Amino acid sequence: MKTELKTELKTEYYISTDKAKLDIAMLHGFLSQSYWSPSIPLETLQRAIENSICFGAFHHSGAQIGFARVVSDKATFAYLADVFVLPAFRGKGISNLIMEAYTNHPELQRLRRHMLVTRDAHGLYKKFGFTEAKNPENLMQKHYPDVYKQ
Repeated sequence: MKTELKTELKTEYYISTDKAKLDIAMLHGFLSQSYWSPSIPLETLQRAIENSICFGAFHHSGAQIGFARVVSDKATFAYLADVFVLPAFRGKGISNLIMEAYTNHPELQRLRRHMLVTRDAHGLYKKFGFTEAKNPENLMQKHYPDVYKQ
């Protein structure tokens, strides 16, 4: 299901879930340098995009300026990942647009649990109902931080 969200943000920016619009080169360039997915191979990113609901943030010129993707069974659980806005466009409310699109996406309604991991954007996510895990001692993970390194 493809959706586009055009908002009152001066119609300067919009969010689209149309994967055909994504600038894969820009996404790979940014994400491969990010703290959460350093050195991610292009093929891995492409597979992640294919298997996720994606939200592209675009300038009215058509240039992609932000991104988020969601891994979900669309029935009980969603994991929000890879959320970013390019540095030159931060502070303009674009991350809020991305989160509004995520929050209102029809396939992500009435899920029992939404999760994410963030190092520095707690304030943004709290505005959209996320809280710290009430029992973090119950959370477990298998984490391979160096999986993309050669």
